[in-house]
This record gives sequence, structure tokens and C-alpha cells, in this order.
Amino acid sequence: MKLPYYLLDVFTRDRLCGNPLAVVLKADELSGARMQTIAREFNLSETVFVLAPQNERHAAALRIFTPTTELPFAGHPTIGAAVLLGLQSRLSAVRLELGVGQVTAVMERVDKRTGEAKFSLPHLPAKVADVPHNAQVAARFGLVESDIGCNGMMPGRYSAGLPFYLVPVRDARALEAITLERRGWDQTFPGDHNAAYVFTATPNERNNDYAARMFGIGLGVGEDPATGSAAAALIGLLAEQGGYGDGHHAARVRQGREMGRPSEIGIQFNIDQGQLRHAGIGGAAVVLAEGMIDLDE
Repeated sequence: MKLPYYLLDVFTRDRLCGNPLAVVLKADELSGARMQTIAREFNLSETVFVLAPQNERHAAALRIFTPTTELPFAGHPTIGAAVLLGLQSRLSAVRLELGVGQVTAVMERVDKRTGEAKFSLPHLPAKVADVPHNAQVAARFGLVESDIGCNGMMPGRYSAGLPFYLVPVRDARALEAITLERRGWDQTFPGDHNAAYVFTATPNERNNDYAARMFGIGLGVGEDPATGSAAAALIGLLAEQGGYGDGHHAARVRQGREMGRPSEIGIQFNIDQGQLRHAGIGGAAVVLAEGMIDLDE
């Protein structure tokens, strides 16, 4: 069995920036266990496997794996796969089947190896738990309790298909100063998916509105340079605590700068009568390399 694959950098137009992604095509004959093994071999934050869709009107079905587990939803594999399939098929609307449901990504070609895609979230982000102990939260990041919180926003656990602990911090200096303390992580952030997305407002930066870092403890990914599913969850917190009124809102989130892999995630949401009614994310992706997986005996 030989399977074509592509490597893309996602949430960037620049090669060797953003979040790297492996996209494996024609993966229908692979078992879930074999997909997991291949994802562990690539050892990227996520690898996405492209299969024939159940609905013939859709472009593909996707299965998404970290090095250690399968995910029902993730942002940068969805963006990357949509850009790659859009470039290959010249589609401007790429309909994808994910574990959380159908996603229709609008894809715009930039050049023969680069595109931008955006999609509406299949599930609106919502709060799933409180995070009550700011002193414990601060200790996990080598900060002090007064560093926790930003513009009245406080930590909470939110999900748009994948839960994240969202932790606002005082400013970009606090975000940059994080020194991870893994001891006590499971007690401060309990649950199966206990990744933390630390963010702050960046009013003094021209090209973005927020900055973030994501720590995927327990997912086998360490720090992630760009996390679309966490940015999707962030929309829920911003809609509740961010001071946004009724209307359509758009913002840009930078991530990965501290890792030397700058990324930019676009978020959009609509609030009507004080309620979040629509949410979406978007970003660019660029094809870096392609190859063949050889599984022949």
C-alpha cells in the first residue's frame, strides 16, 4: 500500500512558519490503529487522513490524530485539508465530514501552493466548567496570581467541539514570561483533554488583537504554534466576558511567536440580543512538501 501525503504550514502564508500539518490522502483502507501509528511517526501536533465521504456531494471525510489520540475536531487540520483539496480540485467551497459534523470551508486560492480558508463552526462555543483557583492556575505557568485576568476576563473551560482551559493573563509580557510547571497540572486542570490556552489582549500591536499560547499537556504535543480549535473555544469566552455588544465582530489572534513559528488565526462571531449566534475561524496554509508513504511488505 502506497499513500500520497503532503506537508503544509497552516495559519501562515510563509513556509516554515505557522503550524506544520501532515495530510495523508487515499486513507480509506487504513485502520484507526494504523492511522494512529502513522501520526506518531510524523510526530506533528496533528496528522489528518482524507477518506471518501459518506455523502457524494462532499469533498472528503477527515480523521484527525495527534501523536497519541484521535480528535473529533481541530482547526488547523481542517484549514490545511480544505486548502489542499481546494487547490487540487479548484473548489471554492470544500465540504468536509468531521467527527463533530459537516463543515463547509470557503477556500480562496492565493497561488499554486497557497490558499486561505474559513469555515463556520459546526457547534457554537460554550462554557463547560469554571476554573476557580487563580493561584493554582498562575503556579502552573510560573506566574503570580495578579497576572491572571485581562480586561475583566477570567479563566474558564470552553469548547467548540474540543474543550480547552482558557486562561487570560495581564499582558503580552506575562504571556512571554510563562515557565511551565507540569507538577500539579492534572489537579489544576482536570479532565481527559486538559490543554490550556493562555491569551491576552494586545492593544499596542498593530497586526493583531490578541496573543495566545497553547500547552497540550497529555496530548503529546507540548506547546502548539497555532490552535484553531482553541481559538474557536476562545470565541465563547470573548462573547461572554470580552465586552462585545450586538453585531458582527472579527479579530486576529497571533500564536507561535515565542516558538519561532509565528501564526495568525482569524476569528469571526455575531452576537444578537446578547447571545452568540454565529462563530467561525479562518487562516492561510501553504504546501511545503509532498511524498509517498510505502506500507508494502
